[in-house]
Amino acid sequence: MSDWPTRTEGDGAAVANGRVALAFDRECVTVPIEAIVPLKKLREGVHQSRKYAQIVSSIKAVGLVEAPVVIPDPQNSGSYFLLDGHLRIEVLKELGVPTVECLIGRDEETYTYNKRINRLPPVQEHRMIARAMERGVPQERIAEALGIEVQSVRKKFRLLDGICSEVVETLKDTNCSMKVFDVLRRMSTLRQIEAADLMIGQNNFTVMFARAVLAATPEDQLAKPPPRKNGATPNPNRQQIARMERELAVLQTRIKSVEDSYGIDNLHLTLARGYLAKLLGNAAIVRWLSHHRQEYLAEFQRVAEIDTLAGASEPA
Repeated sequence: MSDWPTRTEGDGAAVANGRVALAFDRECVTVPIEAIVPLKKLREGVHQSRKYAQIVSSIKAVGLVEAPVVIPDPQNSGSYFLLDGHLRIEVLKELGVPTVECLIGRDEETYTYNKRINRLPPVQEHRMIARAMERGVPQERIAEALGIEVQSVRKKFRLLDGICSEVVETLKDTNCSMKVFDVLRRMSTLRQIEAADLMIGQNNFTVMFARAVLAATPEDQLAKPPPRKNGATPNPNRQQIARMERELAVLQTRIKSVEDSYGIDNLHLTLARGYLAKLLGNAAIVRWLSHHRQEYLAEFQRVAEIDTLAGASEPA
């Protein structure tokens, strides 16, 4: 075990000597929920969101999995500022839970914690569900904990049926839709690998792109050739051809638009995000915004948490 130092006035020297200070206290602390002051205003309609409903179902089924992160208010003893876990605290309030075990943070940054979270890709979610079912956890229990239907649990469990291991390894960390795997399943093993490489190369994991690859796949590279009528190869009708042409035209337009504006947009976003992240790293600024301009604080935090031009999902 490494000799991790606790945070003291001499932490600068400890870090300089190659020793890393802890980011949290070693033990969780039970805190009254009414003593926790949020530093972020939840967006409108969050109580009706799917993510909020999933957190409610999870807490009811298995309890709180991830402890919220708080930091003591230096001006009010017994009061804490909430750094991470706003949705979880909101759910606990709704359920009438009086206290919650919290991690006591040592960094006064409100954006750091969700910034370091890796969202669970479909392949990893499949493995999690498969492992739980292998250990005897009923499907109904998993569905209740995740806030989804039992049928969805079964579908996630069978997600990789008919998908070759090379494709699974290639797409394991991507957030491609589950429907993409339904499209890949209709291709042969070699074509699946080619399709996965194309998606990685284009950084495009949409169902539309997967269907376009499927449409361009020769019949001999399909997992199951289409049925023949009287020995003839079935041809797509005019409506199907017109729809495919429209989808490809839209896809080409989007690609061209992104190519024209991606560089400058990404530069502007990177500069703005870096500046706002630096501002939000100052606890005094965050406290002032939380008391006087909560609507600005919420928007600033959303920008600081963006990972790509497409944005980041709402943190819990």
